[in-house]
Amino acid sequence: MFKLLLIEDDQSLFQEMKQQLNQWNYAVYGIDDWSKVMETYASTAPDLVLIDVQLPMFDGFHWCRMIRAHSSVPILFLSSRDHPTDHVMAMQLGADDFIQKPFHLDVLIAKIQATLRRTYNYNQADSGNIIRTWQGATVDVEQNLVTYNEQSVELTKNEMFILKQLLERKNKIVSRDDLIKELWDDKRFISDNTLTVNVNRLRKQLMKLDLGQYIETKVGQGYIAVEGEHG
Repeated sequence: MFKLLLIEDDQSLFQEMKQQLNQWNYAVYGIDDWSKVMETYASTAPDLVLIDVQLPMFDGFHWCRMIRAHSSVPILFLSSRDHPTDHVMAMQLGADDFIQKPFHLDVLIAKIQATLRRTYNYNQADSGNIIRTWQGATVDVEQNLVTYNEQSVELTKNEMFILKQLLERKNKIVSRDDLIKELWDDKRFISDNTLTVNVNRLRKQLMKLDLGQYIETKVGQGYIAVEGEHG
């Protein structure tokens, strides 16, 4: 049974979501004390976190930063605010998806299922080949780590999934449409801009290891993970 932590202060919505998610065999936990959000996160050890943007004391972006400082657990944002900057901010902070309120619960469940599937199932399927090499770096798919010159960066699940897809086809263009299909299963559940944000975030992380330039953008086509000379 997957454990979900729902950081939502609207008790009516929380109870409605919990009831529906319980029917899908998810264990749902909430926040009882808003001064102890991270303590609840640590004790729950959830498989996925859903966070509202507007919350008591600190907003959802704050808690996303706090969680991302310790974990690459998948994070889905929920928000009634209609600001494009909120969506971009969430993705830049490492969120896996952004869901606009009001939403149909069937859509929410589909997004949760897709996120859990790509987060946990692909690691199991790839268990025989979890270590890859690229440009002299070691890419540990299972641990979401890229190591180069004795330095490492930890990627989010989405970032590693994108890198993994590119490394499976080194020096070949992987189209944006193919990446969207692989990542989110259905285009209806993802925007083109979200993919751009995720790739830019991946490249920013790799820049810390001086590897970001080897993820090349081919305008109007897609992306390439370059193996060998950059060019």
